[in-house]
Amino acid sequence: MDPLTVLREFAIHGELDRITQSGAEFHFGSDYSFPSGATTAFRSKNGGYYALDTLLFFLRHHQLKHTDYLQSARQHQVPTITLPDRKPLLDYLFGHTSTSASIDRTVNFSQPSQGFDEYRPEEVSHDPDQVPASQVLDTADYVSMIRALERPLKDREALLEAKNRDFYAVLVASTKREEERNRAEAQQRKDGLVAKTRIAGRSNDDRGDDKAGLVASTGSALGAGPKSTGRVKGVPIILVPSASQTLITIYNVKDFLEDGIYIPSDVKAKALKGDRAGTVGAYEVRDKPATLKADDWDRVVAVFVLGKEWQFKDWPYKDHVEIFNKLLGFFMRFEDDSVESAKVVKQWNVKIISISKNKRHQDRAAALEVWDRLEEFMRSRSH
Repeated sequence: MDPLTVLREFAIHGELDRITQSGAEFHFGSDYSFPSGATTAFRSKNGGYYALDTLLFFLRHHQLKHTDYLQSARQHQVPTITLPDRKPLLDYLFGHTSTSASIDRTVNFSQPSQGFDEYRPEEVSHDPDQVPASQVLDTADYVSMIRALERPLKDREALLEAKNRDFYAVLVASTKREEERNRAEAQQRKDGLVAKTRIAGRSNDDRGDDKAGLVASTGSALGAGPKSTGRVKGVPIILVPSASQTLITIYNVKDFLEDGIYIPSDVKAKALKGDRAGTVGAYEVRDKPATLKADDWDRVVAVFVLGKEWQFKDWPYKDHVEIFNKLLGFFMRFEDDSVESAKVVKQWNVKIISISKNKRHQDRAAALEVWDRLEEFMRSRSH
């Protein structure tokens, strides 16, 4: 009996584990034995005949993907079968078909044939450069087969070594960026102290009516005080909206103007538990214009607008044109708000101050812009 027929019978009956190897021979139980390199009657589609050890190794590993099977066969130094021969081989050897067009019974295959070249593709496929062109062309999954035979020339560690490379320029650029970042942070810290320095530098020589317990000194740094201005008698007043939908209210105006930090009004109101900030340095802040008397209106120097006409209802001015000819106006908005949010305000003589929703380090610059405008306005009123 030829080795292919015996191998098929053992495969059909699930007795492949009874096949043992002793030296250069396979023993099929106690009944048969064949040389491990014996040529079988199964012809490859690429030409040549498969050896017994090739078919037995394939049957024992047929459950693997073809690429995994190729790698395993290569590790065990066993010749492989080609992808097009997989299904015909499995169908025949496991008894799904009674015969196959690839079987040649015309020659005695009990011993390795001398009249035919034994097909051992792995022997010539260890080197990817020597893979036969016919094998590549006839194999549907040739890309996977090629990848299975690839040999890495460099690994991750070899790439990271970067021999003959100079990274000094990268170090210099990184150091330069770090220095620039440190300078920017230092400048931000310096800017953050400007508003407080202006307030701290104001003289306390003059005190006005302080019935409400508010600081009544005016700013020498602003060039505006009761003696120097002749216009503002007492503490200058800044008006803020009382509406909750505005960015600046009586609750968070102090943090913004003195510390250069924007805190949402609702968050600050909860933190203060209802307490209201009445002063910002040398300025009095109010959000209820209806409670102002005639003398109080003379002290109003600036107003943060809501962007609604009804904010100016019952004010002692004819219209917003007169208001912003006599008072300094500011409108706070987020920089990514829609244009519609400032559509009305753009028609007024007010300064639009934009801040970021998330970049709190930019708040200081916005607060300084308010102070610069306020100083300029107070100097103009002193003449």
